[in-house]
Amino acid sequence: MSRRATGPRGKPKQRVLLSWSSGKDSAWTLHALRQRKDVELVGLLCTLNSAAERVAMHGVRRSLLEAQAAAAKLPLWAIDLPSPCSNDAYERIMTGVLERARAERVAAIAYGDLFLEDIRAYRLARHAGTGIEPIFPLWGRATDELAREMIRGGLRARLSCVDTRVLGAEFSGRAFDKALLDALPAGIDPCGERGEFHTFVHAGPMFEQPIAVRIGERVVRDGFAFTDLLLCADHVG
Repeated sequence: MSRRATGPRGKPKQRVLLSWSSGKDSAWTLHALRQRKDVELVGLLCTLNSAAERVAMHGVRRSLLEAQAAAAKLPLWAIDLPSPCSNDAYERIMTGVLERARAERVAAIAYGDLFLEDIRAYRLARHAGTGIEPIFPLWGRATDELAREMIRGGLRARLSCVDTRVLGAEFSGRAFDKALLDALPAGIDPCGERGEFHTFVHAGPMFEQPIAVRIGERVVRDGFAFTDLLLCADHVG
């Protein structure tokens, strides 16, 4: 029988699965959780569009997602969703994920949500009665302060997708850095929490080594500008 990891005073560590989007908020949540001595991280949970082989909305390729998991030294729970995916199908698939998590003694799933109350309420409702706690390590942080903390802390990311209804397509592909924050129009959340933009993290304190990426084609589709990020041929993961 395997021995459970223990934290302070010999108490068993809480086995935590991290909801992973490939972006900065989930990556910084990983960094925050690794500062805690009472947590045992057991994997990164990410949903993908099975037809496109990409992370939904972020547009990030599966190969880059796998490179992130390797850099984080954590198993990847890649959940393939059909395209299109009805609400019923999504709920059925995610119920199966929770059942698997419970079978693997996962005590909590961590989310990188920051302030959207409706999203938090949805997660609380979905976890009700499952025995698996939803936790929100970054919840309530001032997003301007948080964004700059990420950058100072060594997180490196690119904007993989922007909502062109609120942000120019030329922002897609830009580095997530101080210059970007200073250039964001008034009303755009510095962390893009309302969906203004999505990111792919390629380096930071949550990874054991950076991920070498190059910028590919930018396309505008259905009101969003996606920049294709590609794993460099010389990347060692």
